[in-house]
Amino acid sequence: MERLNQTVAFDLATTPLREVNQFLHGEPKSLEGLKVTITNPDGAHSIAVGLNAALSVEIDGHAGYYASGMNKLANVVITGSAGTGVAENMMSGKVHVKGFASNGAGASAHGGLLVIDGDAGLRCGISLKGGDIVVGGSVGSFSAFMAQAGRMVICGDAGDALGDSLYEAVLYVRG
Repeated sequence: MERLNQTVAFDLATTPLREVNQFLHGEPKSLEGLKVTITNPDGAHSIAVGLNAALSVEIDGHAGYYASGMNKLANVVITGSAGTGVAENMMSGKVHVKGFASNGAGASAHGGLLVIDGDAGLRCGISLKGGDIVVGGSVGSFSAFMAQAGRMVICGDAGDALGDSLYEAVLYVRG
């Protein structure tokens, strides 16, 4: 860990993920306004999960399963693609994936904003409960399945069964 002018840098090639996540789960007041950069994620799972502080986290590379799940207040940017369950059960804050998002992106999100620059896999926004999701590309089958509240903006195409069993969520599809 290296701390410079309110920026903390972690390199997952030399620092265990458990240590990084323990730091990110510190006292919310001590993390507020901090910028954290994480390099060399190499597809590690569960990076920056359960954040409960108003800080910024940049993951420089591809993240594995459940990156930034259960986010609350944080602004997380993944400058790569994300595996299954990115931003799952997000409560607030923002998660921005600057690549492709795999299956179940934004699943059960209650609030916050998930932005995916590329495509999203199957079941994007499944059981959405109030969050907002913007996908720059296309989404796979069963996206917004059982979506109860919130909004999805899909700038590309949608796979089969988009919004199947939809409750009161709002879907916008350009493709």
